[in-house]
This record gives sequence, structure tokens and C-alpha cells, in this order.
Amino acid sequence: MSHEISDVLTNAALPKTQATITLRVIKSFEYRTERSLVLHMLNLEITTVGELKDMARRAIQTGSGWKPYRNVHLDTLKLYTKAHGAKTTNLIINMDHDDWIFDDDACTLAELGIENETEISFFNHVAYNAFKENPEIRWDVPQ
Repeated sequence: MSHEISDVLTNAALPKTQATITLRVIKSFEYRTERSLVLHMLNLEITTVGELKDMARRAIQTGSGWKPYRNVHLDTLKLYTKAHGAKTTNLIINMDHDDWIFDDDACTLAELGIENETEISFFNHVAYNAFKENPEIRWDVPQ
């Protein structure tokens, strides 16, 4: 058994037909309420943005522990970070780069440059715009 550490980066460790993607499902921007949904064995070459949204919605509706998220209208995907890429200072979502919003449901994930170990935010677009207008965090405000 070899104990050597591989020098293969995680984003290249699996083919695009067997990727692992983390969806950061956001319930509230103000309270930083987020839960991660990890999807394994995703074929990025044929999975579209619309299909990814549907997969996530099904998992939220049927999975245990997702009950608080079932009443949130989740309609938008946005790149949070790629493996080995720079991360934002905002702990809940990347507030910069609105061009990273995936607004074409027919586009495949591979066409958007998604790789293994990419993190994508899934949220309500109206709530996101409201938070951008007034980015106030409420979870740490004394009562």
C-alpha cells in the first residue's frame, strides 16, 4: 500500500462524467442560514443548469433534515468557488461577479466551466437582490 500523496489536483482527479459538486443551499442571507448538498457522480457534460436545479429541489423535498428549506423558492444558481480558486470573504455567497449567475437553464455545467469539487450557491434571486441593496447581517445583532 502506497502512502505517497498525489500531486493531482482535486478538480482534475475525476473525469467530468463523475464529478462531485457542492450546492450551498441558502435559506436566508441576513441570518447566514445555509446548508450544503453534496451531489456525487454528476455528469457535467450532459447535466444542464435546469436539471441541477431540479435535482436539488427533489433532494430538499425528500431528504431528511431539509424541512426548514422546503418553503424557500429556490430559483438561481451562482458560482461560489472552484477547487483551488480564491474564495470570497462573504461566508454565505460570492457578492461580486453577477456574471457568475447561471441564467441559462439549457446550458450544460461543462459549458459553464464547472469542474469536480466546484461549489455553487442555490438561492432565491429576489432575496439576493434585496440583500445586495442592504447587506445587513442579523445573526450577530444583540437582542
